Amino acid sequence: MKIVSLTLCVALALLVAGCGVNKTFVEEQIAQSEGRSAAQIATVRDKTDTNAAEVAKLKTLASELSTKTDMAINQAKGFENYQIIWSGVINFDFDSWDVTATAEQILTEAGQKLEQHGGSLLEIEGHTDGTGSARYNLMLGEKRADAAKRFLAERFGISLYRMFVMSYGKTKPVSMPDERSAASKNRRVTLKIWGNP
Repeated sequence: MKIVSLTLCVALALLVAGCGVNKTFVEEQIAQSEGRSAAQIATVRDKTDTNAAEVAKLKTLASELSTKTDMAINQAKGFENYQIIWSGVINFDFDSWDVTATAEQILTEAGQKLEQHGGSLLEIEGHTDGTGSARYNLMLGEKRADAAKRFLAERFGISLYRMFVMSYGKTKPVSMPDERSAASKNRRVTLKIWGNP
């Protein structure tokens, strides 16, 4: 009986000692897990704060963009009704962008029309004949359009923001090479005044 009791006591002592070891181990594991969880929560909190700041920035940008869009729409109102109210063509000598006396008469007519219609806009397209490279002709067409723009700005004080220049070079001929005086007809600037009729 004493041997059984002694065995039982030893077993209980080992069991109690084992539970102490297991309890300490479990407590350590829980502490480590809680530490990892706290670190993950802190990381998520930081990311959330960063995302909130980014969202605030995006809201501010969206508000600014909306304001600018509204301003642009208000300024553009009325342009959708614009039509061509006057058009003209001026011609140039070979490889030249000098405004001739005949061209001055047409540009003077354009300038007077622009003065009469204060909100109107002028579209100026430069063109060339087929001689030379495409690159050179684009440059020459632009010089011709700029010459017309400069004439109107200097003689009539037309604001530059009302005049739009575009060069097509030799890409949009009005006369084909087999037609009489085709090259001279293609060396031109076309003028279109857009406004409310």
